[in-house]
Amino acid sequence: MFVVTGASKGLGKAICTRLIENNVQVLGLARDTSNLSFESINCDVSSADEVRSVAKLIRKQKYNVEAVINAAGIASMNLALTTPSAVAEKIVQTNLLGTIYCCQHFAPFLIRNKKGTIINFSTIAVSLGLKGESIYAASKAGVEGFSRAFAREMSDFNISVNCIAPGPIKTDLIRGVSEKKISKVISNQIFQKQFMPDDICDLVEMLVGDSAQTLSGQVFHVGGV
Repeated sequence: MFVVTGASKGLGKAICTRLIENNVQVLGLARDTSNLSFESINCDVSSADEVRSVAKLIRKQKYNVEAVINAAGIASMNLALTTPSAVAEKIVQTNLLGTIYCCQHFAPFLIRNKKGTIINFSTIAVSLGLKGESIYAASKAGVEGFSRAFAREMSDFNISVNCIAPGPIKTDLIRGVSEKKISKVISNQIFQKQFMPDDICDLVEMLVGDSAQTLSGQVFHVGGV
């Protein structure tokens, strides 16, 4: 079984759909799973208690967890000086602490198997230092730093930990962002095009495959920077 967070929409849902098409058993986690047709549980990853409860359920059901994909994330495209503290806290709580909580509570299932894959999600905003995305970028920079260190902690158990850091992908996350801003970001990529969720799914497929098990502690920029 693959545990996928952020499963109700965007990249998370696209990843779940691709995995299911490949006959992989998926457990999707999201704050609202009412629209999902595959196995799923309501879970706000920003709550350590909710993540812990899901881990207890997985243990009770004796699911064999082979991979954890932390795709849940939120963004608020505002200047740091005009971002309300409650919004800043929610961004960091969801993106950074949510990723950490899921790794803390789900990695033990992989450790028990002495193998597995963890994929966390960052953003091109970290490497480019995008204006208006400083708090979002800070939360994801934390994810990258955590993932690099956590990869070393997991290496003794034959578990890989990597980050995917996409540029603008056509999902709800960038709805409302102007075409001018998106074009400017894309112009800084090595491959200057806007990628689709399927492109991310291709990379996820590669990273969970046997041929990629020697890759760990890496940040993969879709589009290149």
